[in-house]
Amino acid sequence: MKPIIKMLSMALMVSMVWGKGKKIFISADMEGVVGAVTGEQLGPSGFEYQRFREFMTAEVNAAIQAARKAGATEILVADSHGNGQNLLFEKLPKDVQVIRSWPRPLGMMEGIDKSFDGAIFLGYHASTDNMTGVRAHTFSSARVTSIKVNGQAMTEGSWNAAIAGHFDVPIILVSGDDAAVAEVKSLVGNIEGAVVKESISFHSAKTLHPEAAYDLIAEKTNTAVKNINDYKPYRIRGPVTVEVSFKHYQPAEILAYLDMFERVASHTISFKARNMVEASKIMRVVLGYNGGNSKP
Repeated sequence: MKPIIKMLSMALMVSMVWGKGKKIFISADMEGVVGAVTGEQLGPSGFEYQRFREFMTAEVNAAIQAARKAGATEILVADSHGNGQNLLFEKLPKDVQVIRSWPRPLGMMEGIDKSFDGAIFLGYHASTDNMTGVRAHTFSSARVTSIKVNGQAMTEGSWNAAIAGHFDVPIILVSGDDAAVAEVKSLVGNIEGAVVKESISFHSAKTLHPEAAYDLIAEKTNTAVKNINDYKPYRIRGPVTVEVSFKHYQPAEILAYLDMFERVASHTISFKARNMVEASKIMRVVLGYNGGNSKP
Protein backbone atom coordinates (compact mmCIF):
# COMPACT_ATOMS: atom_id res chain seq x y z
CA MET A 1 0.00 0.00 0.00
CA LYS A 2 2.86 2.39 0.75
CA PRO A 3 4.02 2.64 -2.91
CA ILE A 4 0.44 3.43 -3.95
CA ILE A 5 0.12 6.12 -1.28
CA LYS A 6 3.45 7.57 -2.39
CA MET A 7 2.31 7.65 -6.03
CA LEU A 8 -0.95 9.33 -5.09
CA SER A 9 0.92 11.93 -3.04
CA MET A 10 3.25 12.65 -5.94
CA ALA A 11 0.29 12.99 -8.32
CA LEU A 12 -1.36 15.43 -5.93
CA MET A 13 1.82 17.49 -5.72
CA VAL A 14 2.16 17.57 -9.52
CA SER A 15 -1.47 18.65 -9.93
CA MET A 16 -0.95 21.48 -7.44
CA VAL A 17 2.21 22.66 -9.19
CA TRP A 18 0.75 22.52 -12.67
CA GLY A 19 -2.58 24.09 -11.78
CA LYS A 20 -4.73 21.02 -12.47
CA GLY A 21 -8.42 21.62 -12.00
CA LYS A 22 -8.31 25.29 -12.89
CA LYS A 23 -11.33 26.86 -14.55
CA ILE A 24 -10.54 29.43 -17.26
CA PHE A 25 -12.72 32.07 -18.92
CA ILE A 26 -11.77 33.33 -22.41
CA SER A 27 -13.17 36.54 -23.90
CA ALA A 28 -12.36 36.65 -27.62
CA ASP A 29 -12.44 39.82 -29.71
CA MET A 30 -11.29 40.13 -33.32
CA GLU A 31 -9.58 43.46 -34.01
CA GLY A 32 -6.48 42.21 -32.21
CA VAL A 33 -6.27 38.90 -34.08
CA VAL A 34 -3.05 38.31 -36.01
CA GLY A 35 -3.10 40.12 -39.37
CA ALA A 36 -6.42 41.95 -38.84
CA VAL A 37 -6.13 45.60 -39.89
CA THR A 38 -9.33 46.82 -41.59
CA GLY A 39 -13.04 46.15 -41.76
CA GLU A 40 -12.36 43.69 -44.59
CA GLN A 41 -11.39 41.13 -41.96
CA LEU A 42 -13.86 42.03 -39.23
CA GLY A 43 -17.42 41.60 -40.48
CA PRO A 44 -19.56 39.44 -42.77
CA SER A 45 -19.41 41.95 -45.64
CA GLY A 46 -15.60 41.95 -45.73
CA PHE A 47 -13.91 39.86 -48.39
CA GLU A 48 -11.45 38.38 -45.87
CA TYR A 49 -13.88 37.83 -42.99
CA GLN A 50 -14.28 34.08 -43.45
CA ARG A 51 -10.49 33.60 -43.44
CA PHE A 52 -10.14 35.63 -40.27
CA ARG A 53 -12.85 33.68 -38.52
CA GLU A 54 -10.46 30.76 -39.02
CA PHE A 55 -7.55 32.73 -37.55
CA MET A 56 -9.65 33.89 -34.58
CA THR A 57 -10.78 30.34 -33.90
CA ALA A 58 -7.21 29.05 -34.17
CA GLU A 59 -6.01 31.64 -31.62
CA VAL A 60 -8.71 30.50 -29.19
CA ASN A 61 -7.77 26.87 -29.79
CA ALA A 62 -4.11 27.65 -29.14
CA ALA A 63 -5.03 29.13 -25.77
CA ILE A 64 -7.38 26.25 -24.91
CA GLN A 65 -4.81 23.59 -25.72
CA ALA A 66 -2.04 25.35 -23.81
CA ALA A 67 -4.29 25.96 -20.80
CA ARG A 68 -5.14 22.28 -20.71
CA LYS A 69 -1.51 21.24 -20.90
CA ALA A 70 -0.90 23.52 -17.93
CA GLY A 71 -3.69 21.81 -16.03
CA ALA A 72 -6.96 23.65 -16.75
CA THR A 73 -9.92 21.29 -16.83
CA GLU A 74 -12.86 23.57 -17.63
CA ILE A 75 -13.00 26.42 -20.17
CA LEU A 76 -15.79 28.80 -21.20
CA VAL A 77 -15.38 31.04 -24.27
CA ALA A 78 -17.33 34.25 -24.89
CA ASP A 79 -17.47 35.23 -28.59
CA SER A 80 -17.23 38.97 -28.02
CA HIS A 81 -16.78 40.65 -31.40
CA GLY A 82 -19.32 42.28 -33.70
CA ASN A 83 -22.43 40.12 -33.92
CA GLY A 84 -21.02 37.63 -31.42
CA GLN A 85 -21.15 34.87 -34.03
CA ASN A 86 -17.59 34.81 -35.30
CA LEU A 87 -15.97 31.72 -33.83
CA LEU A 88 -16.27 28.48 -35.78
CA PHE A 89 -17.30 26.76 -32.60
CA GLU A 90 -17.54 23.32 -34.17
CA LYS A 91 -13.75 23.52 -34.46
CA LEU A 92 -13.32 23.96 -30.73
CA PRO A 93 -12.98 20.96 -28.39
CA LYS A 94 -16.36 19.32 -27.86
CA ASP A 95 -16.39 19.88 -24.10
CA VAL A 96 -15.84 23.65 -24.41
CA GLN A 97 -18.96 25.80 -24.17
CA VAL A 98 -19.35 29.05 -26.11
CA ILE A 99 -21.44 32.15 -25.42
CA ARG A 100 -22.69 33.70 -28.67
CA SER A 101 -24.59 36.78 -29.86
CA TRP A 102 -26.31 39.61 -27.95
CA PRO A 103 -27.74 41.10 -25.82
CA ARG A 104 -26.15 39.82 -22.63
CA PRO A 105 -25.93 41.61 -19.26
CA LEU A 106 -22.16 41.38 -18.81
CA GLY A 107 -21.32 42.04 -22.45
CA MET A 108 -17.93 40.61 -23.40
CA MET A 109 -17.68 39.00 -19.96
CA GLU A 110 -20.99 37.16 -19.95
CA GLY A 111 -20.62 33.88 -18.07
CA ILE A 112 -17.91 35.02 -15.64
CA ASP A 113 -18.49 34.23 -11.98
CA LYS A 114 -16.60 33.38 -8.79
CA SER A 115 -16.01 29.79 -9.88
CA PHE A 116 -13.31 30.82 -12.39
CA ASP A 117 -9.63 30.87 -11.47
CA GLY A 118 -8.50 33.19 -14.25
CA ALA A 119 -9.57 35.00 -17.41
CA ILE A 120 -7.84 35.42 -20.77
CA PHE A 121 -8.47 38.21 -23.29
CA LEU A 122 -7.71 37.30 -26.91
CA GLY A 123 -7.74 39.57 -29.97
CA TYR A 124 -8.13 42.76 -27.94
CA HIS A 125 -7.51 46.29 -29.23
CA ALA A 126 -6.59 49.70 -27.81
CA SER A 127 -9.13 52.27 -26.63
CA THR A 128 -10.56 55.34 -28.31
CA ASP A 129 -8.42 57.48 -25.97
CA ASN A 130 -5.23 55.85 -27.24
CA MET A 131 -3.34 57.74 -29.97
CA THR A 132 -2.04 54.45 -31.42
CA GLY A 133 -3.47 51.01 -32.03
CA VAL A 134 -5.11 49.12 -34.88
CA ARG A 135 -8.86 49.83 -35.00
CA ALA A 136 -8.62 51.53 -31.60
CA HIS A 137 -12.05 52.13 -30.06
CA THR A 138 -14.03 51.54 -26.89
CA PHE A 139 -17.09 49.31 -27.35
CA SER A 140 -18.46 51.24 -30.33
CA SER A 141 -16.26 52.87 -32.96
CA ALA A 142 -19.35 54.48 -34.49
CA ARG A 143 -20.85 55.97 -31.33
CA VAL A 144 -18.40 56.44 -28.45
CA THR A 145 -15.32 58.61 -27.96
CA SER A 146 -14.50 57.83 -24.33
CA ILE A 147 -15.66 55.85 -21.29
CA LYS A 148 -14.40 56.70 -17.82
CA VAL A 149 -14.92 55.07 -14.44
CA ASN A 150 -14.28 57.31 -11.43
CA GLY A 151 -12.41 59.66 -13.76
CA GLN A 152 -10.13 56.96 -15.20
CA ALA A 153 -10.32 56.45 -18.98
CA MET A 154 -11.15 52.82 -19.63
CA THR A 155 -10.29 50.36 -22.34
CA GLU A 156 -12.49 47.40 -23.15
CA GLY A 157 -9.77 45.37 -21.47
CA SER A 158 -9.74 47.32 -18.20
CA TRP A 159 -13.56 47.54 -18.11
CA ASN A 160 -13.83 43.79 -18.59
CA ALA A 161 -11.04 43.16 -16.09
CA ALA A 162 -12.98 45.19 -13.52
CA ILE A 163 -16.05 43.01 -14.12
CA ALA A 164 -13.90 39.93 -13.57
CA GLY A 165 -12.46 41.61 -10.48
CA HIS A 166 -15.95 42.00 -9.06
CA PHE A 167 -15.98 38.19 -8.89
CA ASP A 168 -12.37 38.05 -7.60
CA VAL A 169 -11.14 36.60 -10.91
CA PRO A 170 -7.75 37.83 -12.16
CA ILE A 171 -6.88 38.53 -15.78
CA ILE A 172 -3.86 36.39 -16.59
CA LEU A 173 -3.22 37.11 -20.29
CA VAL A 174 -4.12 39.59 -23.01
CA SER A 175 -3.28 39.26 -26.72
CA GLY A 176 -3.51 41.80 -29.51
CA ASP A 177 -1.34 44.52 -30.97
CA ASP A 178 1.43 46.21 -28.99
CA ALA A 179 -0.70 49.25 -28.10
CA ALA A 180 -3.57 47.12 -26.78
CA VAL A 181 -1.35 44.87 -24.67
CA ALA A 182 0.60 47.79 -23.18
CA GLU A 183 -2.58 49.72 -22.41
CA VAL A 184 -4.30 46.85 -20.60
CA LYS A 185 -1.16 45.97 -18.64
CA SER A 186 -0.67 49.60 -17.59
CA LEU A 187 -4.11 49.63 -15.96
CA VAL A 188 -4.61 46.04 -14.84
CA GLY A 189 -1.08 45.27 -13.69
CA ASN A 190 1.17 42.23 -13.91
CA ILE A 191 -0.30 39.91 -16.54
CA GLU A 192 1.08 38.02 -19.51
CA GLY A 193 0.97 39.75 -22.89
CA ALA A 194 1.07 38.19 -26.36
CA VAL A 195 1.85 40.83 -28.99
CA VAL A 196 0.84 39.32 -32.35
CA LYS A 197 1.32 42.53 -34.38
CA GLU A 198 2.78 46.01 -34.05
CA SER A 199 0.58 48.99 -34.79
CA ILE A 200 1.66 51.32 -37.57
CA SER A 201 -1.60 53.24 -37.87
CA PHE A 202 -5.33 52.80 -37.34
CA HIS A 203 -5.46 50.55 -40.41
CA SER A 204 -1.92 49.20 -40.66
CA ALA A 205 0.36 46.87 -38.72
CA LYS A 206 3.48 44.75 -38.91
CA THR A 207 2.14 41.29 -38.15
CA LEU A 208 3.40 37.88 -37.20
CA HIS A 209 2.64 34.85 -39.34
CA PRO A 210 -0.54 33.15 -38.02
CA GLU A 211 1.34 30.02 -36.90
CA ALA A 212 3.86 32.16 -35.04
CA ALA A 213 0.99 33.97 -33.32
CA TYR A 214 -0.57 30.68 -32.23
CA ASP A 215 2.76 29.54 -30.82
CA LEU A 216 3.18 32.80 -28.91
CA ILE A 217 -0.35 32.68 -27.48
CA ALA A 218 0.20 29.05 -26.44
CA GLU A 219 3.51 29.91 -24.78
CA LYS A 220 2.05 32.85 -22.85
CA THR A 221 -1.08 30.90 -21.88
CA ASN A 222 1.03 28.05 -20.56
CA THR A 223 3.01 30.49 -18.41
CA ALA A 224 -0.14 32.28 -17.23
CA VAL A 225 -1.99 29.15 -16.12
CA LYS A 226 1.06 27.62 -14.45
CA ASN A 227 1.61 30.84 -12.49
CA ILE A 228 -2.04 31.68 -11.99
CA ASN A 229 -1.63 32.47 -8.28
CA ASP A 230 0.79 35.29 -9.15
CA TYR A 231 -1.94 37.43 -10.74
CA LYS A 232 -4.29 39.62 -8.76
CA PRO A 233 -7.87 40.67 -9.60
CA TYR A 234 -8.35 44.21 -10.89
CA ARG A 235 -10.97 45.61 -8.54
CA ILE A 236 -12.86 48.87 -8.73
CA ARG A 237 -14.81 49.22 -5.52
CA GLY A 238 -18.35 50.50 -5.76
CA PRO A 239 -20.18 52.74 -5.96
CA VAL A 240 -18.78 53.86 -9.30
CA THR A 241 -19.35 56.92 -11.46
CA VAL A 242 -19.32 56.25 -15.20
CA GLU A 243 -18.93 58.90 -17.90
CA VAL A 244 -19.77 58.12 -21.52
CA SER A 245 -18.84 60.54 -24.31
CA PHE A 246 -20.60 60.13 -27.65
CA LYS A 247 -19.54 61.22 -31.12
CA HIS A 248 -22.93 62.91 -31.58
CA TYR A 249 -24.79 65.11 -29.14
CA GLN A 250 -28.25 63.51 -29.41
CA PRO A 251 -27.66 60.35 -27.31
CA ALA A 252 -26.44 62.53 -24.43
CA GLU A 253 -29.40 64.85 -24.87
CA ILE A 254 -32.02 62.07 -24.85
CA LEU A 255 -30.48 59.96 -22.09
CA ALA A 256 -30.52 63.05 -19.87
CA TYR A 257 -34.33 62.92 -20.00
CA LEU A 258 -33.96 60.20 -17.35
CA ASP A 259 -33.01 61.30 -13.83
CA MET A 260 -30.38 58.58 -13.49
CA PHE A 261 -28.27 60.27 -16.18
CA GLU A 262 -26.64 63.68 -15.89
CA ARG A 263 -25.54 65.53 -19.00
CA VAL A 264 -22.14 66.86 -17.95
CA ALA A 265 -21.08 68.13 -21.39
CA SER A 266 -22.67 68.47 -24.82
CA HIS A 267 -21.69 64.94 -25.82
CA THR A 268 -21.23 63.36 -22.39
CA ILE A 269 -23.49 61.77 -19.79
CA SER A 270 -22.69 60.51 -16.31
CA PHE A 271 -24.38 57.89 -14.14
CA LYS A 272 -23.76 56.11 -10.86
CA ALA A 273 -23.86 52.36 -10.25
CA ARG A 274 -23.45 50.23 -7.15
CA ASN A 275 -20.69 48.18 -8.74
CA MET A 276 -19.22 47.15 -12.09
CA VAL A 277 -21.86 44.50 -12.71
CA GLU A 278 -24.64 47.06 -12.40
CA ALA A 279 -22.59 49.49 -14.51
CA SER A 280 -22.28 46.83 -17.22
CA LYS A 281 -26.04 46.28 -17.29
CA ILE A 282 -26.70 50.00 -17.60
CA MET A 283 -24.13 50.28 -20.38
CA ARG A 284 -25.85 47.46 -22.28
CA VAL A 285 -28.94 49.70 -22.38
CA VAL A 286 -27.00 52.89 -23.17
CA LEU A 287 -25.16 51.31 -26.10
CA GLY A 288 -27.45 48.49 -27.17
CA TYR A 289 -31.08 49.61 -26.97
CA ASN A 290 -32.61 49.79 -30.44
CA GLY A 291 -36.20 50.71 -29.68
CA GLY A 292 -37.60 47.23 -30.23
CA ASN A 293 -36.85 47.16 -33.94
CA SER A 294 -35.20 43.74 -33.96
CA LYS A 295 -37.03 40.93 -35.72
CA PRO A 296 -38.85 38.40 -33.52
